[in-house]
Amino acid sequence: MSFTETTTTSWFSRLKGALIKIVIGFILLIACIWLLFWNEGRSVKTYRALVEGAGLVVSVDNGSVDPGNDGKLVHISGPVKPVGVPEDDVLGISAQGAAGLERIVEMYQWIESSKSETRKQLGGSEETVTTYSYHKEWKQNEVNSGNFRQSGHDNPQKPIDDASFPVKSATIGAFSIDGRAVARLGEERPVPLTAIEANRMGEAVTLGKPISTIAGQAVFSFNPEDPQIGDIRIRFERSDIAEASFVGAQRGSGVTPYKTTNGRDLFLSDAGIVDAPAMFDAAQSENTIITWLVRIGGLVGIFVGFAFILSILGVIADVIPFIGSIVNFGTTAIALILTLLIGPAVIAIAWIAYRPFIAIAVIVAGIALAAGILYLRRGKTAAPALGRA
Repeated sequence: MSFTETTTTSWFSRLKGALIKIVIGFILLIACIWLLFWNEGRSVKTYRALVEGAGLVVSVDNGSVDPGNDGKLVHISGPVKPVGVPEDDVLGISAQGAAGLERIVEMYQWIESSKSETRKQLGGSEETVTTYSYHKEWKQNEVNSGNFRQSGHDNPQKPIDDASFPVKSATIGAFSIDGRAVARLGEERPVPLTAIEANRMGEAVTLGKPISTIAGQAVFSFNPEDPQIGDIRIRFERSDIAEASFVGAQRGSGVTPYKTTNGRDLFLSDAGIVDAPAMFDAAQSENTIITWLVRIGGLVGIFVGFAFILSILGVIADVIPFIGSIVNFGTTAIALILTLLIGPAVIAIAWIAYRPFIAIAVIVAGIALAAGILYLRRGKTAAPALGRA
């Protein structure tokens, strides 16, 4: 089912919206410039912490705890043994031998989707034709139907939430590890529910609907083959891990985050038997990936900020739509140019602040390269002149 809505935005309303965009654009610009600067500092501090840790870490035998290593950065690996059994104490489901248990709750809900087409009108106004459509779907996240454009598609509140139940701790030989850190490394596998377990769940929570099991899931519905809005289905997944490796500070028999000299917490983990150098290499690679993702996100944010600030020019020019299209193209190009100027400049300034020696070396190399190119160009232009003489 769907319906179409046509709205017209006057030129003055668009102008007002463009003025608001200018404010948002400046805020976004400042926030993203700060983000780029902060990201370079975060990257350098993380890099230095990992370099420091790689030089200090000691690989120890997991069979016994050496008090002489207390407070030191240690690397351990070996078979994982969860302490206790993860259990959903509300619904009475457990997973023997697992490091963690997760409850996943889905509700049958209305979903709204829309498709819009905007046409510019002479005089600067805009006409927007939007088609809204609605369908039903099982969704884990609660969909707020209060924001739907058309009434009559109401979703109830989700009566029971998702939840995670890691074991309190796990052991690797004589060492103890926080259960949450271990559960995060495990392989997720479904926990098929039996009819008896589903009935026990139905007694634990009252949803006003009969419960049945379908494909190992508990379904609260009057007709599971034809679900209705508000029906609930619950499934469980267990986290299993056979072997793991950790790097952290030895505290008694526990392994906890290690505080480096620059104040960073260092705690590395990996599934399987992984040596310390490989774990530090992986952490450095992850740091590099995060750095570039934040850089790209910051540059995109700066571009959007400039585009918002300059958008008022396009709105003014849209009094004549053809001219407005040309101006919008020009402002987009200007926003891109400003982004390519400002973004790298901020990163360069951050490098000077956090990596002065490398930054100076890069600047000197750049100047030398530019001078070399200029010298070669002058040499080439001087050669024909000498030939004519």
